[in-house]
Amino acid sequence: MKPAPFSYHRPETLAEAVGTLGAFGDEARVLAGGQSLVPVMALRLGRFGHIVDLGQVGALRYVRDDGGSIAVGAMTTHAAAGRDPLAAGSVPLLARAIPFIGHFQIRNRGTVGGSCAHADPAAEIPAVAVTLDAEMEAAGPERTRRIPAAEFFASTYTTTLEPDEVLTSLRFPVWQGRTGFAIREFARRSGDFALAGALCAVTLDADCRIERAAIGLLGLGAVPVRAFQAEQAITGTAPGDLDMTEIGLLTVADTDPPDDVHATSAYRRRVGAAMAAQALAAAVAEALAGTDVTQEAAHG
Repeated sequence: MKPAPFSYHRPETLAEAVGTLGAFGDEARVLAGGQSLVPVMALRLGRFGHIVDLGQVGALRYVRDDGGSIAVGAMTTHAAAGRDPLAAGSVPLLARAIPFIGHFQIRNRGTVGGSCAHADPAAEIPAVAVTLDAEMEAAGPERTRRIPAAEFFASTYTTTLEPDEVLTSLRFPVWQGRTGFAIREFARRSGDFALAGALCAVTLDADCRIERAAIGLLGLGAVPVRAFQAEQAITGTAPGDLDMTEIGLLTVADTDPPDDVHATSAYRRRVGAAMAAQALAAAVAEALAGTDVTQEAAHG
């Protein structure tokens, strides 16, 4: 099929893009990488009178140190973010999640901002943002604001962005110390959206107990979710005392996944529990094998 007729706008600056969105309101949609919006339009699942293409706004493509966090411009492609050494070294979970995104053609065109603005609950970048307590920066006609990732995703395919706002960047906190990160997900075929998945980050203290933990889930609700109950249960625990299967079940205890043609709610929970157990085990193993980077710097 072909999309319904629309007017095409190609601003060269962020201010011009924001102004165009403000002029047309709900009739306008932002085109970033196009890997989500174009199929929606082609299948006529959505009809928009005006498309605002950010492809020429080069100022939104970057990965940089932002003093305690790593800022990734919204128009940075998945592929560029995945091979960036600063992102890989400072936000390992982001780099590890990117290979799970579709196929290489999609990663070459799709953008981190576009993925978040599309807000698919089975997408990897939104889940990374929620797991790591990232902040989303949005620019509007009157102000620039930062939105915690947990408040950014409102529901399936819905965010808290205003109609005249552009998502400009994601800011990921940098975890210090003896840390480990992992992502595990299950899909019917490589490149498909996951039926369920889990992301884990852990930090060990000087006594090799879990000092800090973050567990995120994708595909198990209308938005990416945190397993706070499981995080609290493992904090302060020695890795050897963890029952990974039990913790996996705890991570999905409060979830209510949808039934659809791909899987039942019960099956998604079962898969999610297994993915969480595997991701947690991998993250803990990495933390145990690692060294405290802050201590290394102090003794350097």
